[in-house]
Amino acid sequence: MTKAASFDNALAFAADLIAIPGLSGKEDDVARRLFQEMEALGLADVRVDDAGNVIGVARGRGDAPAAMLNCHLDVVAEGDHSEWEVPPFSGELRDGFLHGRGAMDIKGPLALQTYAAASMIDEAPGDVIVAHTVYEERGGLGMKHLLESGSVEPGVVIIGEATNGDVCIGHRGRAELEVVLTGVAGHASAPERAANALDLLSDVLLAVRDLAENQKSDELLGAASIIATMVDVLPQTRNVIPDQVIVALDWRILPGDDHESLVRRVREAVEARMASVPDALGYEVRMATERQVTYTGIVADRDLFTPGFLMDPAHPVVGAAARAVGRLSAADQAAEVRPWTFATDGGWSCGVHGIPTVGFAPGEERFAHTNRERLDVEEARWGYARYPGLIAAVQTALN
Repeated sequence: MTKAASFDNALAFAADLIAIPGLSGKEDDVARRLFQEMEALGLADVRVDDAGNVIGVARGRGDAPAAMLNCHLDVVAEGDHSEWEVPPFSGELRDGFLHGRGAMDIKGPLALQTYAAASMIDEAPGDVIVAHTVYEERGGLGMKHLLESGSVEPGVVIIGEATNGDVCIGHRGRAELEVVLTGVAGHASAPERAANALDLLSDVLLAVRDLAENQKSDELLGAASIIATMVDVLPQTRNVIPDQVIVALDWRILPGDDHESLVRRVREAVEARMASVPDALGYEVRMATERQVTYTGIVADRDLFTPGFLMDPAHPVVGAAARAVGRLSAADQAAEVRPWTFATDGGWSCGVHGIPTVGFAPGEERFAHTNRERLDVEEARWGYARYPGLIAAVQTALN
């Protein structure tokens, strides 16, 4: 069955996707449904790669550099269903909004991008690659794998994370670090026989505060930020003195920061607070890691690090994108150009691989990862109509 590339069909497809749960590593049912839709829309070379990314191509009429449209297949957990005004997997249209987990982050924009690409078959100045990736919510394993594989070679990337109709050109990155405090466990009734790892905790929290007060800043991206977000105590028994305490740190970083520099700066801050450490106690600073298993079976122990990026506002792709998109309230005015607050897979495409990358999609960032997630239908309709001009503009800007 062939489907027409229309907004109404795209919206119905988005609702279908919202009804399918798809946490990171469990995107297989979402991928299967997307694969079927890409084929029905007439995209060429539809495939699933080793990591589980779903890829298709809308063949263009010319030889302009390929544009890659990218969203991600995974969503964050929905939490307690009773806390939602509209059930999280309903995909319900109510009061002018599409509701549910993934409505704007990112199944709604994914559907719009996929259909917009199909509408450009034999029309775009060059090929339009549609590549929707796995594990974006946990550091971007899918995009990292896709670009390192060399199976796609885009000249420009358009990320479909919510921009509320603006053109986004970068964001801070994210790094998760751990300060591991060690001691000697013992019964709480005999503290003299133990060395309490918690004794070092206050110095670590003060060191993080010191570091937070001395962060670099960027004129467009703003300041980097670091904060302690969790403390795990082992063993987790209230009548046992712990021999291990793990302090988790969330660091929103600027482009150019790397693993080694981040670990070094935390270590130096901790050392400045801990002039001396008793022999039975100790600490280590490290990047947090997570074992990630894709639904296709790839296993990777990965640092929880998402790079940042920032496009030059004067880059030809940025100007072309802003002019092509315009504004919902004033089509003859260029779109606002700004960074995102949150991180995206653009950190891999631009920050690591140097591919010009911009973001455009309907949706408000404030609804991301909340139990009020929704997508304004009329804004989505407008955004869908802007995509063909946006694709053609960024491709032409590269020639």
